[in-house]
Amino acid sequence: MRAFEFHRASADPHALLAQLSAQTAPENTQFLAGGTTLLDLMKLDVMQPEQVIDINALDTSDLGEIRLDGDGLYLGAMIRMSEAADDIQIREQFPVISQSLDLAASPQIRNMASLGGNVLQRTRCSYFRDTSYEACNKRKPGSGCAALEGFNRAHAVLGTSDQCIAAYPGDFAQALMVLDATVDILSATGQRRIRFAELHRAPGATPHLEVNLAAGEIISGFRIPPSPFARRSLFLKIRDRESYEFALASAAVAIDRDGDRLQQVRIALGGMAAMPWRAREAEAILAGQLADDDLFRRAADAAFAAAQPRQHNAFKIDLGKRTLIRALQQAMAMEI
Repeated sequence: MRAFEFHRASADPHALLAQLSAQTAPENTQFLAGGTTLLDLMKLDVMQPEQVIDINALDTSDLGEIRLDGDGLYLGAMIRMSEAADDIQIREQFPVISQSLDLAASPQIRNMASLGGNVLQRTRCSYFRDTSYEACNKRKPGSGCAALEGFNRAHAVLGTSDQCIAAYPGDFAQALMVLDATVDILSATGQRRIRFAELHRAPGATPHLEVNLAAGEIISGFRIPPSPFARRSLFLKIRDRESYEFALASAAVAIDRDGDRLQQVRIALGGMAAMPWRAREAEAILAGQLADDDLFRRAADAAFAAAQPRQHNAFKIDLGKRTLIRALQQAMAMEI
């Protein structure tokens, strides 16, 4: 790990961000909440911040709040994964959220990691995390992508480019996608709000630019609006082992149904895409239709119609389809 300056922020987030905006190179600053991703990558020499700021002492009036009211569910960005997963109202009314958090990591990590940090976690691609490999456009722009012709079993088949095929590793993000969440973002000039679906960027020609956050901005919270499909929602995760492991394939689904007729369906896929992935083509096939296994198969085919497999990860297409079909079947069978 390289030398860096360490600071603890005061209670006022606005004062902190104003101070950062006055610096000449705020992009060399990293914020520390749980640190479960940042510290790993600093030890591996993948991330080399000149300044690390502990933000755990920031005023938590919004950052540390879980609130459910007529406007929907609000989750402060400093809430720990385990706290949100164990919240009774979330378990009952937004099961896809609690399930995605429960399955995301070990208990120790869930007790440390914040929700804001969780959605910003970086890929588990071994070529990104091992600096002995020179070719990684995400770590070293313009150097190439060793995974293209290397061992790519865990890599993405959706949303990739000829510059990067690394898979997004998170689970919670898929739950936010299917519930049409928005993100509150705080900066020195105030607050802005975007759809969660706009937070992450496809790799394209610039895979090192992963999110639509400017230097000196922090996520302050997530808002999930009231919806008719939140209660009939679930998260299904397929991995190499049941204990702490990242997804080979996952599906977050949320359904509003009238008997066997699907009014609205929301689908997000994980473990198989370069970013949190909304399967809108599959949703369009399902909307307004009578649910049956043949319909689910057609939706799954549509979800992976644009998939681009590589030498070792072609199995993910069939696995992803089966995962999505099973998730839809289980969601339809839920008693709520």
